[in-house]
Amino acid sequence: MSPDDIIPGLREVVIDVLAAVQWPVLVYFVLINTSYLIFIALAAWDFVHHLRRVEQTGRQERVASEFVPPVTLVVPMYNEAAGIVQSIQSLLSLRYPHHDVVGVDDGSTDETFAVLKEAFDLVEVDREIPRDVPVKAEVLSVHVPRNGRTPLTIIRKSNSGRSDAVNLGINAAAGELLVFVDADSILDPDALMTVTVPFADDPTRMVATGGVIRAANGSRVVAGRLVEPRMPRQLLPRIQVVEYLRAFLIGRAGWSRLGALVLISGAFGVFRRDVLVEVGGLDTESIGEDFEVLMRVHQHLKREGRDYRVKFVGEPVCWTEVPSTAKVLQKQRARWHRGLWETLWKYKHMMFNPRYGKVGMLAVPYYWFFELIAPLLEFVGLLLVILGLALDVINVPFAILFMLVAYGYAILVTLAAMTLEEMTFRKYARWRDLGTMLMAAIAENIGYRQLTAWWRLQGWWASLRGKKQVWGTMTRVGLGEGNKP
Repeated sequence: MSPDDIIPGLREVVIDVLAAVQWPVLVYFVLINTSYLIFIALAAWDFVHHLRRVEQTGRQERVASEFVPPVTLVVPMYNEAAGIVQSIQSLLSLRYPHHDVVGVDDGSTDETFAVLKEAFDLVEVDREIPRDVPVKAEVLSVHVPRNGRTPLTIIRKSNSGRSDAVNLGINAAAGELLVFVDADSILDPDALMTVTVPFADDPTRMVATGGVIRAANGSRVVAGRLVEPRMPRQLLPRIQVVEYLRAFLIGRAGWSRLGALVLISGAFGVFRRDVLVEVGGLDTESIGEDFEVLMRVHQHLKREGRDYRVKFVGEPVCWTEVPSTAKVLQKQRARWHRGLWETLWKYKHMMFNPRYGKVGMLAVPYYWFFELIAPLLEFVGLLLVILGLALDVINVPFAILFMLVAYGYAILVTLAAMTLEEMTFRKYARWRDLGTMLMAAIAENIGYRQLTAWWRLQGWWASLRGKKQVWGTMTRVGLGEGNKP
């Protein structure tokens, strides 16, 4: 068959496909972006209410209170020698009446334990770790500071992965509330006080809360404290600053307001220990363990008919380093979307099932139709527009309309999220940073969104083929003065 025969045939196929899908795809993008605006409106109402409450209750009284629930921070770590001492010191110095830190060394091959031992004068103790949730790894040793006063426990174990390390931390924890924190993350000094307020207000029903994750790249970090948020110098991290801002306003605060929050970030989440024990801890086989464990909590408590609450708190911030190279970002986004697919498939029985309340009737269908499928439709829609223009079979006004709805509307949503951030918490005080965020919001739609959509589809496809997931290594530049990307 000659090229002259192929082109007409291809033109006919493209014409037929465009006729069938162009308007449904356009309506889809109208719906998804409109839903984002609705979530931002819900978040605005929630944030205003939260800030008014903070003004009335005050934080200093909470710091001095003897009635706040004790908290254990669980820190899984693997080859974190470069910054682990600073990270642990920062967590120990958080403003909270009763908190301790349990660090779980997941078989590190570098000097992680050696630097901790020297910094905190650790000594080995004969301590039996309970088996409240299943753990695969062998516990090698347990260590505490020699002074007997520093509320720190370091557990060494054979390598078995992050989720298994967290489960071991759950077993070793003494606090009623557990906070999961990545070893390379930085918490605001008042983060624990703020994120635990819902538990103090409603101790019998509240089972989990989550806080905001922000990109720390480019910010000024001194002695384990982020003292001045700044926009990163590189374009990729800049766009991720905007992404994180929008994601937590839309994907967390809005769903929290609706009473159907199904995702708390594994980098900064708070859970009641007894509930985690009931559901068996984190699933060590899941690639999206933070999403999976909360879905399992919802399933368990709904089946038992218990009245409970899960809440997102917009103010406490956990700062983390985001990928600064396309290679690392690709692995991250493929892994995230694979985890989303596998968790949704595992809990597909909850979809449109009134037994699971708003989670089953609203959240799960939304994640299927708008979070899982979005990159597929975006990629297919863009491909059809390009083919149609190349073959001269597309209505140019329609192509312009598609771009406006898919990308122009998306920019409007991002600007709305940025406006809400500026009116409430205003983490970035410099006008230069706000201008950089504005430019990043526009640049996100020129190449970046299309790439991440493709990477997410790769993760989904790898799961459908049964390809083994490899976590890979997140190459980090490091946070702190003197570390420049």
